[in-house]
Amino acid sequence: MHSDHTPTASLPDLAMSDAEAADEARRIIADAYRPAPQTPTAYRDDIPLPAYGTTPPVTQDGRPPMSQGATDASVLLLAGATATTMVGGTAAVLMYVSQFADPLVCGLVFGAPTALVLALARLVKRAQPAPDVHHHYTGPVHQDQRTLHTRTTGVWAKTNTHQ
Repeated sequence: MHSDHTPTASLPDLAMSDAEAADEARRIIADAYRPAPQTPTAYRDDIPLPAYGTTPPVTQDGRPPMSQGATDASVLLLAGATATTMVGGTAAVLMYVSQFADPLVCGLVFGAPTALVLALARLVKRAQPAPDVHHHYTGPVHQDQRTLHTRTTGVWAKTNTHQ
């Protein structure tokens, strides 16, 4: 029941004469090349924006806005994480490659420089000079600048305070 012949009676006649094809081509070209509309469809404002003004700030890409202290702590944590990862990775590779490295010895060897760097960083942080403090008063003022010395001794803590 297979037939190579398709009946043409069920298909519509799609053939055009040369005159109809030319008319259709002219219509398509006329629609494609219509004159531009008189009303503009877009506008670009080239006036430069002011450097500052009343517009609220916009959040920028990258780290979210936060206080200076939070930013410093974030950078410190990132640096510490990086240092820890490098030290731990080096120790892990050394133990894997040698196949007989002692984890305790590797911990001491690779952890000692990290502990030293952290201790030096804390020492440098504390070694900064104290800021100048200026007080401005109006009216009579009495300043008590006594120095107290305390000493705590014994297993049961006993504190003696004297001037």
